[in-house]
Amino acid sequence: MKLIAITLTAAGVLAAAGSAAAAASDVDYLRASRCRGLAASGVAAVDTAAMDAFLKTEGRSRTTFVMDRGKAEFDRAKREGKTDNAERKARLTAELNGPCQVYKG
Repeated sequence: MKLIAITLTAAGVLAAAGSAAAAASDVDYLRASRCRGLAASGVAAVDTAAMDAFLKTEGRSRTTFVMDRGKAEFDRAKREGKTDNAERKARLTAELNGPCQVYKG
């Protein structure tokens, strides 16, 4: 009887651990904020719904410091995206279409 109880408990723990999604780190949140800022700057036309959902969901569990830093990253990326320098704009477009794809859904 104890063996059955132990087996069921172990199976329940493993099922719960398997169903829990890996939480995003603060760095992931900051990177997503930067990507959202690049998208808002108009560097390239992208759908931001998935990024907005990610930031909203992940923002609930962030400290005030991380939220403020995320806002600063958003603002900096948005400002950086307004450049007239073609080389820099190409680099930012590559960033938005490369590493930022993770946050687009």
